[in-house]
Amino acid sequence: MQGAALVVDDEKGQREILKTILESEGYDAGVAASGAEAIEAVQKNNFDLVITDLKMPGMDGHELLKNVLAEKPAVSVVIVTAHGSIDSAVEAIREGAFDYLTKPLDRDRLLQVAKKAVEKSRLLSENIQLREQLERQFRLPGIIGSDSRMREVFRIIRKVSGSSATVMIYGESGTGKELIAKALHYTSPRSALPFMAVNCAAIPEGLLETELFGYEKGAFTGAYARSTGLFEAAAGGTIFLDEIGDMSLNLQAKLLRVIQEREIRRVGGNTSVKVDVRIVSATNKDLPSEIKAGRFRDDLYYRLNVISFNLPALRDRRSDIPELAAWFIKKHNNASGKSVTRLTEEAMSALMNHNWPGNVRQLESVIERAVLLNDSHVIGIEAFPMEMTTLPITLGKIDFELPDEGISFEEFERQLILKAMVKSGGVLARAAQLLGMSYRTLQYRLSKFGIDKESFSGHRQSAPKAVLPSGTKDHPTGAER
Repeated sequence: MQGAALVVDDEKGQREILKTILESEGYDAGVAASGAEAIEAVQKNNFDLVITDLKMPGMDGHELLKNVLAEKPAVSVVIVTAHGSIDSAVEAIREGAFDYLTKPLDRDRLLQVAKKAVEKSRLLSENIQLREQLERQFRLPGIIGSDSRMREVFRIIRKVSGSSATVMIYGESGTGKELIAKALHYTSPRSALPFMAVNCAAIPEGLLETELFGYEKGAFTGAYARSTGLFEAAAGGTIFLDEIGDMSLNLQAKLLRVIQEREIRRVGGNTSVKVDVRIVSATNKDLPSEIKAGRFRDDLYYRLNVISFNLPALRDRRSDIPELAAWFIKKHNNASGKSVTRLTEEAMSALMNHNWPGNVRQLESVIERAVLLNDSHVIGIEAFPMEMTTLPITLGKIDFELPDEGISFEEFERQLILKAMVKSGGVLARAAQLLGMSYRTLQYRLSKFGIDKESFSGHRQSAPKAVLPSGTKDHPTGAER
């Protein structure tokens, strides 16, 4: 479907003609005989486009324009006017109309304007939805996080969002670098203009150059027409260069020229095009080390690194995991029609103690899977992937020394539990995973052996080799530390 359009005209014949033309080109078209009827239709439906006559009894095109934009800011409004009223149509554009058409209407002109109006409406709608999403998901409005490291990130974003300075974001894969870049854009004066993102590591060098700078007709085989690149498409807005550390030295030189001269040259072209774009970059590489190795230009580094900050890995901001998990549960409840309300204590402990090599992206994937597979309102540890319930981490070489006088199996079990408790820092879910037993079984064993779990809190270290004298009830050396 091309889009949803509403035709407003007090003359039935005129509105039916426009409706027929639009429907013949794949538009979902509705009609309204007055401004009041149009407002009611806009309130009840999601139109991309409103085409309205300028002069109508009661509410005219000017009033309707103001009411539509107040109700649905993303809707594009096109004014239809007679030649003698063009000045009024121009005034309507100043008030927010997308464009105007003059009577008698030209079919091709109508369809051309309608297509562009729908494209603009959808882009604005996406921007509005994204801003609402950022408002809900973020504290900036931005990323969820109460951890001190995240609060520092928020502080920097607030400080620099109003400027055009280049920003470099460092962080592991999955930490949310693109979301931070979007937060920078959508809290800046450029927020109504485009945000363009490209992963420099995912596109071969030759294709990346044309993606960024565009190309002229005939620049290479298959270049049948001029194509604009992302720098031109992002005019006035922001371009996000993810994994900038993987860009070739040749392209780095061309990017440096763009930053210095504020102009680009299309592939195969001889003329330069001025561009006003804010550049936000991101990488998971140590760029100073890349500079020393000759893989990254130091002059480009200084240009891109005017403002920089590090996004912490999820394992370094574990206190944010409960809030992130709650957000993802709500998000995927809405998407899947489920009604999960919470995680069990055992499941939350598993989340808190997982290493999260994939960071926030991995956490969302785990929660999404759990919500989809869960048949109740509560997520238990059994809903998580196997690697989270039976970790590929062993206790290492247990290497217990068996005394000459022997030892009971029960004492061996007690010492093994002590060793796991030391290694897990007293976190029962983690210790249970290391031992390959359930959370409740471990609780029972701790009670049976009279082991106080609180005495292990904060130990997070590998237990040393334990010597097991027969009949001893003392903790091994590692548990005393």
